[in-house]
Amino acid sequence: MSTFHGFLFQVYPYICLTVLLVGSLIRFDQNQYSWKSDSSQLLRPHLLRWGSNLFHGGILFLFFGHLFGLFTPHAVYGLFMSAATKQQLAVFLGGIAGAICFVGLSMLLYRRLVDHRIRHTSHPSDIAILIILWVQLTVGLITLPYSWQHADGSVMLILADWAQRIMTLRPVDAAVLATLPWPFLFHVVLGMTIFLILPFSRLVHVWSGFGAVSYLFRPYQVVRSRRLNVPEGRTLPGQPSAVPPPMRQR
Repeated sequence: MSTFHGFLFQVYPYICLTVLLVGSLIRFDQNQYSWKSDSSQLLRPHLLRWGSNLFHGGILFLFFGHLFGLFTPHAVYGLFMSAATKQQLAVFLGGIAGAICFVGLSMLLYRRLVDHRIRHTSHPSDIAILIILWVQLTVGLITLPYSWQHADGSVMLILADWAQRIMTLRPVDAAVLATLPWPFLFHVVLGMTIFLILPFSRLVHVWSGFGAVSYLFRPYQVVRSRRLNVPEGRTLPGQPSAVPPPMRQR
């Protein structure tokens, strides 16, 4: 195992996670007006409705699928599902969600590059982020045949053990990952890089998406009228106002 390989899978994950958390907090504290997705819907809604819905629906399924797939201990899901069954299920459902996300993302990227009005108003980082996500998604789809060849679930167990050791601050044996095919390694490194650049791009609005869940638990808004000195029964639309109109000056 080379020193560079050890850096990528033993040190680089902590650098990415630290920049993700600290950078997001600093940006929210120092520049909240930049905390947005910069939607181009007002410029041209063509392809945006289909592309955005397909992309976001697919990417959310893939995100939570990776989250629970990597960080759920084998002892938990092993009670009702084998590692081989879990990997086959991940390949099948992940392939469907990945294809949906790929179609939506390709539509968004095509719209951003071909439509001159949107391209001239786009920041270079907007196009770069879409290209990076497109490459990451393409490599993720390439891993599906490799995963199917290892139907015993061994690849999934190696990646899950690595991810759980990173999150629990346990020692990581990067040499084990060196035995995996290159699409898995490239997919992991590029995924960590996306976390690294997230605080400095429009992807930062992902945090707001998770924060929107709090709206389900917030109290009801209480709206009170600001009208003063209005007699009872004269606050409905169509009724004469109790406030005399201003006098005209001659």
